[in-house]
Amino acid sequence: MSANEAGLWRRMAVGLARTASRLGDGIAQLGRRRLDKATLQTLEDLLIEADLGTATAEKIVAAVGKARPDRELGEEEIKSLVAKEIETILAPVEKPFSVDASKKPFVVLGVGVNGSGKTTTLGKLAARLQADGHRAILAAADTFRAAAIEQLVLWGERVDTPVVAKAHGADSAGVAFEALERARAEQRDVLLVDTAGRLQNKAALMGELEKIVRVLKKLDATAPHAVLLVLDATVGQNALSQVEAFAKTAGVTGIALTKLDGTAKGGILVAIAARFELPVHFVGVGEAAEDLAPFDARTFSRAIVGLGDSAP
Repeated sequence: MSANEAGLWRRMAVGLARTASRLGDGIAQLGRRRLDKATLQTLEDLLIEADLGTATAEKIVAAVGKARPDRELGEEEIKSLVAKEIETILAPVEKPFSVDASKKPFVVLGVGVNGSGKTTTLGKLAARLQADGHRAILAAADTFRAAAIEQLVLWGERVDTPVVAKAHGADSAGVAFEALERARAEQRDVLLVDTAGRLQNKAALMGELEKIVRVLKKLDATAPHAVLLVLDATVGQNALSQVEAFAKTAGVTGIALTKLDGTAKGGILVAIAARFELPVHFVGVGEAAEDLAPFDARTFSRAIVGLGDSAP
């Protein structure tokens, strides 16, 4: 295992500690036993409590039940079987975030509800892109909150990335339009647009998001080239309705799941993957820029059940 991979696993394990503790401790309490009907029902309940969702939990338990029906299994063996089935669900959505160099600037629209960590995530993403040699620019199109504008400006200073910003209350679509004009004039590689956090059930606010998309298309008919939905892991099952609404309104192309270090509901990502099959690019497991980790299905699957990186 490389140093980078080991570091990723450690951050993931720490970030998923609460989910892993609940799920892993529950499996440990099963002791050594056969996977009979009662054991499988208990395991299913544990998965549902970890927010994997009923349908996903049933699917995982059915597969686990068929794997070793003939003998007693210990804690580590059961955890490994569960992790393997979770990885089977997550592997198809594991997709590194990439910039299409033929689209210049490559326009990324950040969307999500208030408090999801969207502004911070875009700041961290700008840092990653800059480190990879991409010349990025940020747009503070969340003009509904003065704090969001200030926060993005601070991130821009921190990662040496220019920010297009106007006063609180300015037209958000106008900010996005101006930022794209500047990005094109300066031949920037990537434009990251921070939009206002909005509840998925507020039609007027979702309309504003649609307006931003329309305005961007006036300059580039193919924009936005990526729509990153930032989800707060602590909201649990409510994240499913958010994915559904934003996918319909903004054409979500990928997901970043944040705040995994503060929740026992990390399993919601498994439920999202099973239902929507949208690419998962990042998980947020802390406050530092490097804590926006590229999503890794195997690492996540093992961490969520409390397995170490060296377990079989």
